[in-house]
Amino acid sequence: MKAYSVFGKMPGATARIPMSHRIFTCNSQESEFSSDPAMSLSDTVFGFLDPEWEGSPNSIVNNNGYDQDENENENGEQENLGDSENNKSFWETQHQLLRASLCRTSSLESRIRNATKEALKETQTNGNACSCRRPVSGGCRSCLMREICGRLQNAGFNSAICKSKWKSSPDIPSGEHTFLDVIDDSNPKKGEVRVIIELNFRGEFEMARANEEYNQLVNKLPELFVGKIERLLSLIKILCTAAKKCMKEKKLHMGPWRKHRYMQAKWVKISERKSPSRPLPTGYSNRTQRSRASMLTVDLLENLPNLHCTAVKVV
Repeated sequence: MKAYSVFGKMPGATARIPMSHRIFTCNSQESEFSSDPAMSLSDTVFGFLDPEWEGSPNSIVNNNGYDQDENENENGEQENLGDSENNKSFWETQHQLLRASLCRTSSLESRIRNATKEALKETQTNGNACSCRRPVSGGCRSCLMREICGRLQNAGFNSAICKSKWKSSPDIPSGEHTFLDVIDDSNPKKGEVRVIIELNFRGEFEMARANEEYNQLVNKLPELFVGKIERLLSLIKILCTAAKKCMKEKKLHMGPWRKHRYMQAKWVKISERKSPSRPLPTGYSNRTQRSRASMLTVDLLENLPNLHCTAVKVV
């Protein structure tokens, strides 16, 4: 490259330089740029630009010609859009799985469910009186379970009150839970079938700070659950997976009592199974009747046959 002066050789005259060969500077001077191909306006260099501006980190341009910050914003929007679509798909799947699990039932489950609903209705009609040492107004859960269990036994079911208890581990704390069950062995081919009865099933999965999607899922649960253990475990997995997703979306810590293993232990880790005595008919007492004979009514002649009595005249 060879630059020429803008002033000609003759005084007062200037050389004519084509526009395509001129470079404009901040001093309004012109220099010739000797190059065979003609330069376009996009190749024009302005000398007054600040040299520090070229390396500014706030204006990095990538190879595609787009500003890097703008490109990152677009990528973030695409990621948010993808997360939104994934979240929607997740909750739709959970609703479908829950609906499918709740719709499936067997004839045994239906019979036990109807009998349990009838027992609950009769108990609520008659009033659930608490017979504990410290009676609770309106009845307590323990007395209600005893009443329902007794009525199921009267209906011909092998019902009992079950208590689960488990020790603490690095993942979950210790705890215990009480519920009802029915064991049926009427079909020799199927063997022994265990049906779980949970009187407050929906309340076991409710969370105070849950999002709308999780609350909608929980609201579809029945208050009274009657089903086989396999069906119960399937529902537990669906709800615990949804609870984990809910806490992740809200960026909250998930309590250990909400974890899958903890919820499973409530109905699996059974430590005892007790069958309360069946309720006796009204007006009947199983106490042995004691004889109320008095010495004044004892017939001495029958009890003492060898006793001779002599008549005495009273003066």
